[in-house]
Amino acid sequence: MSKAHEADRETPAASRIRALGLTSATGLVAGSVIGTGVFTMPAVLAGAGTSSLLVLGVVAAGAAVLAVLFGQLTKRAPDSDGGLYAYARREFGDFAGYLVGWCYWVSAWAGNAAIVASWVLYVEALFGIEHPSVWADLGIALAGLWIPAAVNLAGVRQMAWFQNTTVVLKFLPLLFVGVVGWFFVSKANFGAFNASGGSLYTAIGIAAGVALFAFIGVEVAAVTAKRVREPGRNVGRASVLGTAASAVVYLAVSAAVMGLVPHDVLVSSGTPFVPAFEAILPGGGWAGKLVAALAVVSGIGALNGWTLVTTEVSRAAAADGLFPRAFAWADRKDTAWFGIVLAALLPSLLMVWRYTSGTGLAVFSFLVNLAVVTVAIPYFFSACAQLAYLVSRRRRVHGLLLVRDLGITAAAVLFSLWVTFAAGYAAVYEAMLVLLAGLVLHALLKGRAAAGRQKAAAEETGDRWPRAA
Repeated sequence: MSKAHEADRETPAASRIRALGLTSATGLVAGSVIGTGVFTMPAVLAGAGTSSLLVLGVVAAGAAVLAVLFGQLTKRAPDSDGGLYAYARREFGDFAGYLVGWCYWVSAWAGNAAIVASWVLYVEALFGIEHPSVWADLGIALAGLWIPAAVNLAGVRQMAWFQNTTVVLKFLPLLFVGVVGWFFVSKANFGAFNASGGSLYTAIGIAAGVALFAFIGVEVAAVTAKRVREPGRNVGRASVLGTAASAVVYLAVSAAVMGLVPHDVLVSSGTPFVPAFEAILPGGGWAGKLVAALAVVSGIGALNGWTLVTTEVSRAAAADGLFPRAFAWADRKDTAWFGIVLAALLPSLLMVWRYTSGTGLAVFSFLVNLAVVTVAIPYFFSACAQLAYLVSRRRRVHGLLLVRDLGITAAAVLFSLWVTFAAGYAAVYEAMLVLLAGLVLHALLKGRAAAGRQKAAAEETGDRWPRAA
């Protein structure tokens, strides 16, 4: 038996912790990638024109490259806890690890706030809530954040069951539109190749923004590798399978909806799946309820997976002394309960801000842009970590294998840079402010750790502490 396979074998205790098999890990990836955004994405893409489908395909290819990269990195270090954070720390040290962990953690819980902000609208549509009060909106949002938190607090096995169920419930109807819908497509409904009203570059920018946000989540199997059985093999497989399944759904569904709904109707619709369903199965107003139900299931599944991801990256950093130690507090099921609570509390505070400040749209736009750029930074560091490893010749790779690995790494580096560029200057500016704010926390933690070491050294030598300068 190979050493790699022996390293992947689990003891009974480890098996209880590593509750995610290949199916569950794949479901986690697909469920985290596909949230509520898929139900509005066709309308945004239509505003750019049919060229947006090519952009979506390019972003899907880039996401697949990242999925392969994360599989390679996890195979090299299958016990690395925290995924992207662990890769950066292993290759570049504590400071780089902290930056990646901080950026990814912010991206994860800010993304949850963005998901639940859209999720609220579908819940209200499902139950026919018209003209809701601020408190009704807030109550629904808090339910969307704390129900997944409760599922995660119950244990990773319950979380995996819930995740797999929601993935099946949302994939089947989406595939129905992406397959059956093509029999009802009309060529006249498709808009122009460039329908942005500006240059082709403008159209690409419109499509790229929504496409990039749509594929955030390809890395979640790597981030939760501690919870995955045989991570050296299953993380890479789950990342690729989950990303590929999401890409097929996105492309098939978006193109089908463009062909089912007239272009002028589609670009002005906030719920493009409603007229799409009516084109396939006309008769009655039940299509809106069905679409709302699909979006509710999809959103709650995404929130469930992202709660786990947010918790695991902060737990890993805390275990290494780079985040406050409270994030590593765990119960008898090895559930990092403090991290789960905070992963729900912080988006909850943002929702209070959104629904009481009267700046809802501005807050939502800020969250989406922030999530895109802050996740691009960890992607970039992960690609650079792999590049440093390959160039260092620590592993004997020759000929076509080396060319393949370098090609994957170079593509991941370029894709990460493009994600940052495509997000726009304002988003990069906002992300930089968040990153700088994180350095303040790092300074406090580092200073506290240094003071602790100084005190311990003084106690060993019998000197008074602190000693005057």
